[in-house]
Amino acid sequence: MPLRRLSYTLLVALGLVTGLALFFAAQLRFNYNFNDFYPAGDPDLDYYLTYSEQFGNDNDYVLLGLEAPEGRTVFEPGFLTRLDSLTRFIGGRRHVVSVTSPTTASNPVVEGLGVFNIPYLHPQEPQRRAQDSALVYRTPGLVGNLISRDARAVTILFQTAPNLSKPPGDSLLAAVRQELQRQGFAEASYHLAGKLVAQSVFVDRLQRELVVFMSLSVVLVTGLLWLTFRTWWGVVLPLVVVLGAIVWGLGLMGACGVSIDLMTALLPVMLFVVGMSDTIHIITRYVTELGYGAGKRAALLVALRESAFGSGLSALTTSIGFFTLMTSTIRPIYNFGLFTGISVLLTFVLSFTLLPAMLVLLRRPQLRVPRRQGHSWDGVLGRLFRVVLARRHWVVGISAVVLVASVASASRIRINSALLDDLSKDDPVKLDFAFFERQFAGVRPFELNLQPAPGHTIYDLEVLRQTEQIENYLRRTYGLNFVASPVTLVKSVRKALNGGLLEEYRLPGSQAELQRLLRKVKLFRQRPEFRPLALPDGSRGRLTGRMPDVGSVRAERLNAGLRRFLQAEINPQVLQTRLTGSANLIDKNNATLTRNMITGMSIDIVMVTLIVLALFRSLRMTLVVLVPNLVPILIVAGVMGAAGVHMKVSTSIIFTIAFGIAVDDTIHFISKLKLTLLEEPSLFRAVRKTYLMAGKAVIVTSLILVGGFSTLIFSSFDGTFYVGLLIGLTLLFGVVAELTLLPILILWFYRHKPAEIRQPVPALGG
Repeated sequence: MPLRRLSYTLLVALGLVTGLALFFAAQLRFNYNFNDFYPAGDPDLDYYLTYSEQFGNDNDYVLLGLEAPEGRTVFEPGFLTRLDSLTRFIGGRRHVVSVTSPTTASNPVVEGLGVFNIPYLHPQEPQRRAQDSALVYRTPGLVGNLISRDARAVTILFQTAPNLSKPPGDSLLAAVRQELQRQGFAEASYHLAGKLVAQSVFVDRLQRELVVFMSLSVVLVTGLLWLTFRTWWGVVLPLVVVLGAIVWGLGLMGACGVSIDLMTALLPVMLFVVGMSDTIHIITRYVTELGYGAGKRAALLVALRESAFGSGLSALTTSIGFFTLMTSTIRPIYNFGLFTGISVLLTFVLSFTLLPAMLVLLRRPQLRVPRRQGHSWDGVLGRLFRVVLARRHWVVGISAVVLVASVASASRIRINSALLDDLSKDDPVKLDFAFFERQFAGVRPFELNLQPAPGHTIYDLEVLRQTEQIENYLRRTYGLNFVASPVTLVKSVRKALNGGLLEEYRLPGSQAELQRLLRKVKLFRQRPEFRPLALPDGSRGRLTGRMPDVGSVRAERLNAGLRRFLQAEINPQVLQTRLTGSANLIDKNNATLTRNMITGMSIDIVMVTLIVLALFRSLRMTLVVLVPNLVPILIVAGVMGAAGVHMKVSTSIIFTIAFGIAVDDTIHFISKLKLTLLEEPSLFRAVRKTYLMAGKAVIVTSLILVGGFSTLIFSSFDGTFYVGLLIGLTLLFGVVAELTLLPILILWFYRHKPAEIRQPVPALGG
């Protein structure tokens, strides 16, 4: 079959596959499911899922904070009337299970066979304002929970249906905002927080930022390609290949039913930037051969033959860098590594099928005439090669000093994360969450399972007293600002049976008194605030609370102290406990981050080592390849330590990805060196020739990679910002190491004479 007909057939086949990929890519949906960031397969996750089935999720709620008008308090009748109207409106919305508000809070009193709920606040009776406010400040659980300590703000907490998805969640939040506007609440006077709020904002930003990043990347890469090749086809063909690979990758995700989340949203940008490498190496070699006078077909065959080996190896190492992310127990990172790794291999396939087919069908390109005065790529690279080798001692010495300083700085990196770590400090969502930490109990949930020992129930007096001990510790030492447990239920019943007097809010003094109270517990268990605190048969209980988002490092210290307290003070023959909850699971991710990162880097290094050994059958060459690529990683680790950037879920992927990408140019360099050595007996001349042949592609691809990743610094997510910044820095340092350390190491390890190194380097074609 003639070559042109084969090319047409190949283009048609690839077009059909691309059309199918477009169909599946159109099925993709954006998603930010908080639960996806729990450590999959962890026993604590299985435990929490069982726990939440019995007591409900600890994050299925929304906090609405309202500030009183300037110079007034929340006890003003007009403000309370609007608050009560808003509370009733929210309570009538679909997907709202229950609402707790200062105007719904009541003091239950048992009289006869019934329970009478006496409200703490009476908006329609202004004369009771002083009496009401005094009672509120004396009642446990109201101030700091529903009403701020300075009486300038209140909270409405509404429980939503379990795991409410984005569309109904957005509708609910939109209805609440609309009602707030109708009631005359200014936007600056109210604050929203909760999983539903974060879920809505994150998904909307993902959609917007995906478009922004792709647009910036296309513009930037197009500009760099034009500056490099100065021909329309040198710009269009790489774009077609890479965009085709992106469509294939997204189509594969759609076919597998995977949504776009905070991590997989990086796939198009990552692939667009990384995928350019193979096409640039092929086109650069193709143009070079044409410049040497070869025919179009011969030039293409040489370019494919000489690029195939290096491109195949680099695609393999890059995909391995992404595949190692599959060691993570966090599903978004796992999916990102899997589908990006596959997409890198698909890019390689398209680079050696679609690109050659298009080059065959195009006319022989008109090449630009090179400049006469020493500014060609060969001339510049030749002089750089000579300077590097002439000053090799300075290059090695400076590298060693920077490396030592980086290792020392890298030791300061800490693993730490918070619930909204990916949002910047001045982000409106984070500021709203900070409002609740400043004025109220906070937004970080706390959950402790209470399991009475065999022969006991959660309502045994001894069990209740032990639970009260835990409550006291959590308030005084741990830092919980709000606590509720079966003790809360029993104390409330006792107070209700004694006329609602606050001094009666305590545990009974005897088992006999407790038995009298328990006859009324069923009346109280139907109240929304008490329903999720204990199972109906008393076989298990729940201690729940809220606190400020202190971060995983401090949380782990607090949990260690809690465990010591429980072991020392709580009798396991009476009560057994287990820490659980969504915040605890997110914190547990940190325990695996270091292990996953080390595992991923180890797999990367081992695979690269095996590839180099298979290529050169030399341990010395293995060191030559690893050193220039590990040095930039260590330097960036030093930058992280010096800048105080914490290791967390989003930044944990940086090193494995950067190493997998950075090693590409080294693989291309040594594969070309291997081919050159077949024709050139002198290693020095072979290294010089390879430097001149590969240098342009190395610089161009590195600039495209750095430029592409730099677009991520415009993200409103801190994690995405640091991924772009730190990987970009790694690749920038990597190209410097490639052009300086790599030739020095090759020649030093193979012990060439200094006289031969100092020979002038002619500018080929310059």
